[in-house]
Amino acid sequence: MPLAAAPRLLTALALAVALSACSARYQNPVAAGGDDDDAVCQSRGYAQGSPDYVACRKDRDVQRNAATARADRRQRDLGEYMLNNPVRP
Repeated sequence: MPLAAAPRLLTALALAVALSACSARYQNPVAAGGDDDDAVCQSRGYAQGSPDYVACRKDRDVQRNAATARADRRQRDLGEYMLNNPVRP
């Protein structure tokens, strides 16, 4: 490999790594256990369609939404911190 191509290769590699980190940003966090909500609620003994089953599904949905909100808040707080406290070499 010629020496002149090395900086281009390193730049392309750095760009690929940076873009791959963004690919999983908006995946929903998994609520307690990581299983399918239907399977979890049925494994707890709730019959599908019963009030307990509906409450179980609703609780898992609330947990998932809270985890997403926490992750978004942490990301926003980190961005604000980085803007307010720049590192100057």
